[in-house]
Amino acid sequence: MATPHINAKENDFAKTVLMPGDPLRAKFIAENFLENATLVNNVRGVQGYTGTYKGKRVSVMASGMGIPSIGIYSYELYSFFGVENIIRVGSAGGMQPEVKIRDIVLGMGACTNSSFASQYGLGGTLAPIASYKLLSTCVDKAKELGLCYHVGNLFSSDTFYNDNPNVSSGFAKMGALAVEMEAAGLYMTAARLRKNALAICTVSDHLLTGEATSAEEREKTFTDMITLALEVAIEL
Repeated sequence: MATPHINAKENDFAKTVLMPGDPLRAKFIAENFLENATLVNNVRGVQGYTGTYKGKRVSVMASGMGIPSIGIYSYELYSFFGVENIIRVGSAGGMQPEVKIRDIVLGMGACTNSSFASQYGLGGTLAPIASYKLLSTCVDKAKELGLCYHVGNLFSSDTFYNDNPNVSSGFAKMGALAVEMEAAGLYMTAARLRKNALAICTVSDHLLTGEATSAEEREKTFTDMITLALEVAIEL
């Protein structure tokens, strides 16, 4: 079952995979939230684990940074390893005044400046959206857990260091809640393969206020988002 980027066997992955960008966050989730977690992939240091959460089999694997990277890993998981649901658990930059540091943003849709969709030859503009079942379940769980969350558009940027410093402002003007770099690619891949996807992001920094969390905080303290994703996973 090995692919160019995943060296695993059939049934090594659960039907639902949590997907942080950072391999160290994948390791953190496996070691602190899953029972009997087993390393099932470590190609290029992109760690994938499978274990159980409240008795339900769940996997976690990193996506790396950017749409091309998550496009590769999500495609291979969906196409070759029987994965049905991928829940991105990542960080994002707040773009609206009501979205505060450490708030959770659920990506109902994902705007992007990427040309990823051009491969599909659509002759128009695709609107990448989350799977409704995952999103509605996540909203219910967020309410149950009493979390501070927002639902709306993410802006999936193809660049972190952009020559135009105002690249995000137009998307903020149109109501995008936060900027990150992967959700649109995940949503498009899921749509093409008739699978399910949702991006859950914790606001790690803010474009308006300049507030920011540290790399260590991003790796280890976004536990509300992780718990929320796992609670969704066991309902699928």
